[in-house]
Amino acid sequence: MTILSGADVVLHDRILPAASIVIRDGVIEEVLPQRRPDSPETIDVAGQVILPGFIDVHVHGIEDVDVLDGLDAVASVAARLTRYGVTGFCPTSVACSPQRLTTLLRAIAAARAAAPSGARVLAAHLESNFINPAWNGAQPAACLRTADGAFGPPGAAAPSRAPEPFSARDVLRVIEQHRENVGIVTVAPELPGGLELVRWLSRLGIRVSLGHSGATYDEAKAAIDAGARHATHLFNRMSTMSARSPGVVGAVLESTDVFAEVICDGHHVHPSLITVAIRAKSIARLMAITDGTAAAGLPVGSRSRLGDQTIIAGNRTALLEDGTLAGSVLTMDGAFRMLVSLGLTLPEASRMCSGTPADALRLVGVGAIAAGNHADLVVMSRDGRVKQTYVAGRLMS
Repeated sequence: MTILSGADVVLHDRILPAASIVIRDGVIEEVLPQRRPDSPETIDVAGQVILPGFIDVHVHGIEDVDVLDGLDAVASVAARLTRYGVTGFCPTSVACSPQRLTTLLRAIAAARAAAPSGARVLAAHLESNFINPAWNGAQPAACLRTADGAFGPPGAAAPSRAPEPFSARDVLRVIEQHRENVGIVTVAPELPGGLELVRWLSRLGIRVSLGHSGATYDEAKAAIDAGARHATHLFNRMSTMSARSPGVVGAVLESTDVFAEVICDGHHVHPSLITVAIRAKSIARLMAITDGTAAAGLPVGSRSRLGDQTIIAGNRTALLEDGTLAGSVLTMDGAFRMLVSLGLTLPEASRMCSGTPADALRLVGVGAIAAGNHADLVVMSRDGRVKQTYVAGRLMS
């Protein structure tokens, strides 16, 4: 048994001052509204704040490790993320070959089967081969495909191959074979075969996310009707909203069925737009993400990788060598601090960093501090600096 005693405990809807959390066998046994007397099991965390561990559903890497770096990369990222209060994450890939994708999904399967030695490894977020080349950003254009003609009954002949080294059907075959380790796939639904792909992924139980897309409002609505329930980094690399053309942004803000990600680094999205999105969708449907890369945690000017591409760490973002924005150097503790700076209460900011991601992914027993939930916790100073991170009651950082 472990007792964390004396901290302010952030619950779903309120804060318990100077409270205690009793942990037994990796599970929260009790949340008590007072300090516990000193004992061998008691850890004094007076003057600090305990929140549910952060869940990042969109992170490519950290501290010079990209999740596509090989079989050990996912576990290495998991071990590093706890320093920033993360207790669960979706390893996120850029568009890549079926071989690289297979390696990633095997690494995720191995990490999920093992006892946590860092943040919990959740199913992958594939930012995917099926996005619009005109909206690709830092996604490697050579790996992009359309799903047109890629579907057919088992044993059907594959369509004629273009001169590319792999086809859309090759990628879909890997996704289907490893579907238990694929959580989210980003799709541009306006591409040929896009709506059929949304339906196919939804039937597999995979969460379809709208992103890297120039879809019209009507095309985005059709994708939501077909099963899309997520939006990849709202406002970034998607058709925006104007008076007579609401675009993907308008469709996402309007829909109560869609959970949306937002990068909370103060650069990718202006803070005022984050506030607008919160008011439009509520904290129950908007989640903070980092879109963090292997450049996160490195000194400014450091060179690292996003897939096979060289990226450079900036003050708030990562850049390709040609200056293209290539994700962020944000970590989840920074996202939390930014939300608090916008005026959100600690429970509201916590919900966007923990509870809403857990709800979106239909995770059970995480994302909130409550009896019976896993003891996935972050202890922070009052100014939002990570002091300790616990996963299943074990001190990880």
